[in-house]
Amino acid sequence: MDAISHSAEATETDASAAGSSTRRSRVSGIDRALQVIDYLYETGEPAGAYAIAKAIKAPLSTVYVIIDDLVEKNMLTRSPDGAVWLGARLYHYGLAYARSLDFMGVATREMHDLCRDAGETVQLCGRDGDYMLVLAMADGPSPFQVASRVGTRVPLNWTASGRLLVGHLPEAERIELFKRCARMSPTGRAEVDATALSVAAGKAFEQRLSTQIAESDYAVACIASPVCDRDGKCVATISIVLPEQKVLSDESHYTDRVRASAARIETSMGWRDR
Repeated sequence: MDAISHSAEATETDASAAGSSTRRSRVSGIDRALQVIDYLYETGEPAGAYAIAKAIKAPLSTVYVIIDDLVEKNMLTRSPDGAVWLGARLYHYGLAYARSLDFMGVATREMHDLCRDAGETVQLCGRDGDYMLVLAMADGPSPFQVASRVGTRVPLNWTASGRLLVGHLPEAERIELFKRCARMSPTGRAEVDATALSVAAGKAFEQRLSTQIAESDYAVACIASPVCDRDGKCVATISIVLPEQKVLSDESHYTDRVRASAARIETSMGWRDR
């Protein structure tokens, strides 16, 4: 039995009475390992065993054993100060998963085409619970630097894409969602009122366009369009990230292009016939 299963068998007492003790220990061990990985993913930064154990409410001795086993298997990596972070093996799993998705292949090709056409950085974003998640990114040719990289998660109310990703939801559901997840942004310019956010999200989704200027980062603007599946739900967005002065001087130059890119992704996926 591996270290994860062994530690779980020794420390877990709340497993279901059904099934064999071996099955119970394996499930508990896998659950604990996933809790460790999920914690690191959700916080977005390395952490020590004590902080992880406290957050997932697990015995410190159990967490130490699980971390050691995950590090040995290259699922986690450990820094000299003892903090752990997601390992290369998880990255390889993610790449294999991405390659298996037709949508990501289609959307990524369109993302690079739009990047060349617009001459700016382009991102594909999706929803991860109460957050917007950057799924893929093509850097533009200019020296303009974008802080949000692949894997970045930010509150839904901070971004143009975040509003679009929930724009298809019923109004009452949008309001409750924003009441729960809306946060003040670093610039202080992001809307936090749930009702106002719901109205903005619904309008942006209807117009297939959302724009934000300096709401999450100073001097940074984003113009996004929704990618909707055959049921009309926004499953992702494609967006152009650029200096705010460019939007203020020639917004239509970018809005037309990003809308057209989203439409081409939907057409390629066979979703435009809904």
